Amino acid sequence: MSVELLLPAGSRETLETAVRYGADAVYLGGKTLSLRAKARNFSLKELEDAVSYAHEHGVLVYFTANIFARDADLEEADRFFRELAALPERSHPDAVLVTDPGMLGVVRKHCPSIPLHLSTQANVTNAASCRFWHDAGISRAVLARELSIDEIERIRKGTPGSLSLECFVHGAMCISYSGRCLLSRALTGRDANRGACAHPCRYNYVLSEEKRPGEYYPIEEDPHGTEILASEDLCMISHLPELISAGIESFKVEGRMKNALYVAGVARAYRRAIDLLFCDQQASFGTVTEAGLEAYHRELPELLREVREVATRPMATGFFLSNREQIDPPENPRCFLGVVSKVNEDSSFEIMQRNRFAAGEELVVMKACDKMQETARERSFSDVRLCVRSIIGEDGAAVPEAVHPKEKLVVYADICDRDSEKTVEAGDVIFRY
Repeated sequence: MSVELLLPAGSRETLETAVRYGADAVYLGGKTLSLRAKARNFSLKELEDAVSYAHEHGVLVYFTANIFARDADLEEADRFFRELAALPERSHPDAVLVTDPGMLGVVRKHCPSIPLHLSTQANVTNAASCRFWHDAGISRAVLARELSIDEIERIRKGTPGSLSLECFVHGAMCISYSGRCLLSRALTGRDANRGACAHPCRYNYVLSEEKRPGEYYPIEEDPHGTEILASEDLCMISHLPELISAGIESFKVEGRMKNALYVAGVARAYRRAIDLLFCDQQASFGTVTEAGLEAYHRELPELLREVREVATRPMATGFFLSNREQIDPPENPRCFLGVVSKVNEDSSFEIMQRNRFAAGEELVVMKACDKMQETARERSFSDVRLCVRSIIGEDGAAVPEAVHPKEKLVVYADICDRDSEKTVEAGDVIFRY
């Protein structure tokens, strides 16, 4: 079979974006119990609706309950999973991610039919550990981010085929071992291991000497200090064939705190990469052939451009390779403007804008790629360019420029390419350069 593309869903908007732009599965969290406490997340009713929406579109849902639990957390988990178990099975997520053995027991007690996945927070770095967790009831292990491709291949050879292996391929990388960091709690009181990381590794730091108060020495030539702890973001889109060969069955993208522009851009780039690798219909099911590799490498520059333009930080290949590769973000990244909520009969569209734009400006509509593999050779990132004629504010009056974040607007725009057959649709992500 083909490899799974697993996308983050920190809110209903990014859930729908991930589904629209090519996810095979999404992972999301509840209001408690997961490691992204500051994401919008989902109540039990919202989780039920999310599962229904995703399943209607053929997408799986994985629920995160991967905090390092205290006794009070396990009491909360007992209540939550008891209520989840009372819902119809069609409303259950397709798996639950856990880190803590106590949490595993709670989920097993109330929802024994839901598969369990082991979070990367458990920092599984060897085959013996994988076998231990598999014996405990885990059906998939999200491998530690510190592993090389060679080490992953050894783990695959030393584990049963009934244990699926997943790894992160894109997104933010915690500077601490498998995300187990105490810095945030020490400096701000916000515990990263309970989902409340303040990201102090990305603060600007300078060097000072005890007997020279007030004198600060930059570690690099930067008048504002330098980020001496933060790692680059991860980007492995250039090395997916090696990960597939090593035995990875699910490619995971970090980003439950990211916006819909990031989710859409990363989703369709990796969606297209995967489809290209498996585009040879004459091959046995799930086999990457020379034809697939050729198609993938031919379009790799375009795939890299796509992920670079939605990046906000430098990217690299992490620990996967012996020779780490760096990927710099573009000088002029895409600016997220919003997601189209409705297209009216007069071809205007409605949007809750996130950044300012003005009448007369050119905007870009990100079009989702058809993820059917048989059309993989024919697809490209054929975005739609728009010229804004007018903007109508919430009070019904025309405004020359949209300047109020999260204002609901009606936009009248002309498609710049008159010969284009593509149009604006609900769910499309809008950006400008």
